Amino acid sequence: MNIKFSKYQGTGNDFIIINNLSNFFPKDDNKLISVLCNRKFGIGADGLILINKHSSLPFEMNYYNSDGFIGSMCGNGARCSVHFSFINKIIKSKTKFNAFDGIHSGIVDHDIIKISMS
Repeated sequence: MNIKFSKYQGTGNDFIIINNLSNFFPKDDNKLISVLCNRKFGIGADGLILINKHSSLPFEMNYYNSDGFIGSMCGNGARCSVHFSFINKIIKSKTKFNAFDGIHSGIVDHDIIKISMS
């Protein structure tokens, strides 16, 4: 399986981000996710983020810890997800997106990415 990904870091945390709008990635494959995040045998990252379709918002962010299991909301990962989505023309400079804990908003202002954590 070939997987196109981007590698991001936010305030010291690094992430593998995958555009999964076409729903191709096997998101229940915890072993695959942990292998991809493994620093010795994979790409290496603190976590993996899938940018998925959402029924009413531009995207949904699913964050997985490096052990391959779904994690809770990750602020640094959310900022990286907003930037990734902006660069890939999934969103404009202001957006709302869904994460594990609910809906958040994000703003891209040149090189500054802001998100709501409420």
